[in-house]
Amino acid sequence: MSNPLTSAFGPTPSPPTFQGQKFVAQIVGAVAFAHLLNDLIQAALPAIYPMLKAKYALSFGQIGIVAAVYQFTASLLQPWVGLYTDKRPMPYLLPLGMVTTLLGIAGIAMAGSYPELILASAVIGIGSATFHPEASRIARMASGGRFGTAQSSFQVGGNTGSALGPLVASAVILPFGQAAFGWLAFAALAAIWTLFLVTRWRLRHASAAATGGKKTDTATLTYDRSTVVRALCVISVLMFAKFVYIGSITNFFTFYLIARFALTVQQSQFYLFCFLAAVAAGTFFGGPLGDRIGRRAVIWISFLGIVPFALLMPHVGLFWTLVFAILIGLILSSAFAALVVYAQEIMPGRVGMVSGVMFGLMFGVGGIAAAGLGQLADAYGIVWVYHLTAFLPLLGLVTALLPRTERAI
Repeated sequence: MSNPLTSAFGPTPSPPTFQGQKFVAQIVGAVAFAHLLNDLIQAALPAIYPMLKAKYALSFGQIGIVAAVYQFTASLLQPWVGLYTDKRPMPYLLPLGMVTTLLGIAGIAMAGSYPELILASAVIGIGSATFHPEASRIARMASGGRFGTAQSSFQVGGNTGSALGPLVASAVILPFGQAAFGWLAFAALAAIWTLFLVTRWRLRHASAAATGGKKTDTATLTYDRSTVVRALCVISVLMFAKFVYIGSITNFFTFYLIARFALTVQQSQFYLFCFLAAVAAGTFFGGPLGDRIGRRAVIWISFLGIVPFALLMPHVGLFWTLVFAILIGLILSSAFAALVVYAQEIMPGRVGMVSGVMFGLMFGVGGIAAAGLGQLADAYGIVWVYHLTAFLPLLGLVTALLPRTERAI
């Protein structure tokens, strides 16, 4: 009898040693596709914030709390999921986590009050917390040593889904109302099936999966405690700058465009899509570039390259706002794969925990940004907020303090 996984993804290679294993494009592509579906669902939620704000008469602060609850739930659980599964692998956690997301979709579609929206957002956050560390681990297992390429391929799937989310919301949800959010269940079901097949592949590689890559990963260099602590502190600052700035656009760009340029909600979704599509494209190139020229170089380019565009964007017209948003998305997004792989290499053998912390920081910082920026927008106006966040990319100067390592440069 033929193996259903073999027929779906091609021949299953021998258990990996990373030194000799080839890049398993079918598996990296599968987890990237699942990431696309997962993040499409997640991006559709902020895309319908204007509709929810009008329907339930919410303030910017209340919208920020909805986003914060989802993102905090995801961020607080992710490191613990990664740490636990580093020690006790749970292969079927991936499809089961997506089942949780499916329940969250139903909750948003059927919610009849503000508290119910918050609860459903938390459920979607739980699904996200189980997805990212484990899917990132499988991308690394299938990398064949091309860690940056695998991580960026995985991440570009998510960013593509994030870019498509507003378009799906504009075309399917906004015209038909909140209940239409339930159509996203089809995306969740497709992701569940894909992750089930990926899990079957992983079980064929039980020796690598059981160690989280400890015994087979080439990243066997060890670093002293002070080097690791300094690296993680710098990465935390960089993640803060990156995701507060990106969060300001992801969650509030539509409101900014409506307030400053009098666009309609659906028109503003197109501009948000352009930014998020640029983020996806930038992520695609960031990982392979890091494999070639080094992680630190990519991080330098990513942060300092957007400084002039970020500072100018609040002062220009609609056309240049779009141009600068696209350039910012392209350049800034290239850093994420480099940051994740750098952290994985400086803490070898802790792929799940590191991935959980990194993605957890992404969601946690995004949650803090959503809540804080929402409160500031209520107090001072959404346009004022964009004048403030324009200075965040300057924090990229702390890259100078990032330790140089043989694996990272």
